[in-house]
Amino acid sequence: MNYVIAVLANRIEAEAAYSQLEQEGMPMSQVSIIGDGYKTADEFGFIDPKKPARKQAKLMAMWLVPFGFIGGWLFNVSTQYQLVPAVGTLGNHVIGGLLGAVAGAMGSFFVGGGVGLSVGSGDALPYRNFLKEGKYIVVVGGAPNVTNKATRILRQLNPLNLQGYIDPTAI
Repeated sequence: MNYVIAVLANRIEAEAAYSQLEQEGMPMSQVSIIGDGYKTADEFGFIDPKKPARKQAKLMAMWLVPFGFIGGWLFNVSTQYQLVPAVGTLGNHVIGGLLGAVAGAMGSFFVGGGVGLSVGSGDALPYRNFLKEGKYIVVVGGAPNVTNKATRILRQLNPLNLQGYIDPTAI
């Protein structure tokens, strides 16, 4: 499915765009207004950027914590460094492994979470920011002929932002 997303400055412009699309014969079941008093970003399906970031951090932790433990253990075995002489050789290997596991957990949190937060949301984050600023979004979904017609109509209304998307999961 294709989408056309127009960001409009206020509610009056969003309602005018909706009315214009209706007058031009667009299928109104495929037109949505997102903003205060209409659908929310969550109701429409804009991804909350925190969810993919948490998922990415957990996925990375599943791999990095055990590998960090093994790496810390092997590093301590190879260097024979006595972190705490009172616990003996085996205890120092375990402490080295635990420190490696902590390093793996930190890596998964900062890299997995940070990168997931900045990249995982795609364009949803800018649209969420527009909504927080009080702007309104008009979305038209459908076949290419529908979205092309909607693009021509919406472009005449001089939106703040106008973008087209092709849903990669629909192909």
